[in-house]
Amino acid sequence: MKQTEALDLLKMGHNIFLTGPAGSGKTYVLGEYIKYLKRQNIPVAITASTGIAATLLGGVTVHSWTGLGVRDGLDAYGVEQLKEKKYLWDRFKKYQVLIIDEISMLSRRQLDAIDALGRAFRDERLPFGGLQVVMSGDFFQLPPISQTGRGSLWAYLAESWGRSAVKVCYLEEQFRQREDQDYFTVLQAIRNNEVSESVKKLITERFNQPPKLDVMPTRLYTHNVDVDVINGRELANLDGTQKEYQMAVKGNKKMAEGLKRGLLAPEILYLKPGARVMFVRNNFDAGFVNGTLGVVKKFSRRGLPEVRLSSGEVIEVEPETWVLEEDGKIKAEVRQLPLRLAWAITVHKSQGMSLDAMEVDLSKAFVAGMGYVALSRVRSLRGLNILGINELALTVDQEIAEQDQRFQALSRNLGAGLNCLTAGDKKRLIDKFSNETKVAAPPPKVSTYEATKQLVLTGLMLREMASRRQMTEETIIAHLEKLQAAGEDLNLDYLKPAPNRFKRIKEAFIKTGDRKLSPVKNLLPESFTFRELRLARLFLD
Repeated sequence: MKQTEALDLLKMGHNIFLTGPAGSGKTYVLGEYIKYLKRQNIPVAITASTGIAATLLGGVTVHSWTGLGVRDGLDAYGVEQLKEKKYLWDRFKKYQVLIIDEISMLSRRQLDAIDALGRAFRDERLPFGGLQVVMSGDFFQLPPISQTGRGSLWAYLAESWGRSAVKVCYLEEQFRQREDQDYFTVLQAIRNNEVSESVKKLITERFNQPPKLDVMPTRLYTHNVDVDVINGRELANLDGTQKEYQMAVKGNKKMAEGLKRGLLAPEILYLKPGARVMFVRNNFDAGFVNGTLGVVKKFSRRGLPEVRLSSGEVIEVEPETWVLEEDGKIKAEVRQLPLRLAWAITVHKSQGMSLDAMEVDLSKAFVAGMGYVALSRVRSLRGLNILGINELALTVDQEIAEQDQRFQALSRNLGAGLNCLTAGDKKRLIDKFSNETKVAAPPPKVSTYEATKQLVLTGLMLREMASRRQMTEETIIAHLEKLQAAGEDLNLDYLKPAPNRFKRIKEAFIKTGDRKLSPVKNLLPESFTFRELRLARLFLD
């Protein structure tokens, strides 16, 4: 299925599982759908099963958003406990679409718990309470963590998955390895558990073959090694002055802490000329994506690092801002250079990245699928250096391989049905979902002075304007003074004091020689109030 077809089905409001091989553009499609929903004023909750994935989308973890927390599931008592939380009632009632990225790391019990919460807070009769649920991910990636093994945990085995009539959109276009068909063939063979001798030959040809690129490759580790120590040691070995970049944090402290934990950008970034770095954010306009490698060439006059990419291009790296939004308002934000040291990184943290060059030792791969996750990060065979590999690294979970074939078949059938619809039919279905779920756009905010101006244009008297705006007449006069000073062309003649009284007030202003009220008041009888003097002052030349 193409990305445009998946977007059409999303816009029709179906519950969707968006999947496909690494590099097929799942995150891009999600981003495009989120932008569409916001344009349509359709409230969307953006979540993921991990903090890193959530941050890349500008969202929060699904555990936090739903109130599930660290629970592996929910019984009836747990649901009743959460129903006491007012903020969850507000949240579930408001949003119409729930996006869950990296669904492979969410267990079937957790997905059923989210379904139970949706029904409890919204509509017991409908799956997920009537929310459109969009799940994205690849079950060849990291599995749910459990003590009891993997096979029985996958989210697609959840009862709620079957009840909610999930439509499978399997993206088939390849963007990461599109310029290296041989490497794409290798990855597909591993993905299908069909590694032939010819495929093994392509892999063995990359043993101890450093990439011939302008940047050194990033090392990927299968085990939980201390990559910070490795990166710190390599940085210390470089000559030159070290610069420090501190992350700036604003907003709700607790939310900001959660946002920081989900970032690959460090809280304090140390750099020197010659440091190997990796970009940790997509910025197509600036010329980099999440995983782009480079070397710090020098620091600019502004003190910012100038990074040379493998293409030879040099980029002066500006700080970027990550935000956490809730109800359309920014609750927390952090600002840091979109870089991290890149001599080493774990396979786990590499998920979602597109690397130019990579060095990996898979001789200690300990679970099926780990090799595929690691190898699918790099764009081409020429950017790959394999230090070691075992047979397990060239396999994937057979159950997932078989399920993936079923997903592909379901997607093909769905695509065939979609192609039978006319353009008019598609538009009607898209408009129907949009009209049913969008919320009325809030009226544009009007300044307090503009609000008073509108009342003047309707010809209301001073007392009526004060009553309408629940203000004093003195405040309304102050607004009129501001509007007049701003050059607003307002006809205020109907508010002008009676001619004989205005004449006396004007003469008093002339006699005092300035526009202050107290001297004028002292020259006039007590029947003249400060309010009347201020109003009259509006009409002085």
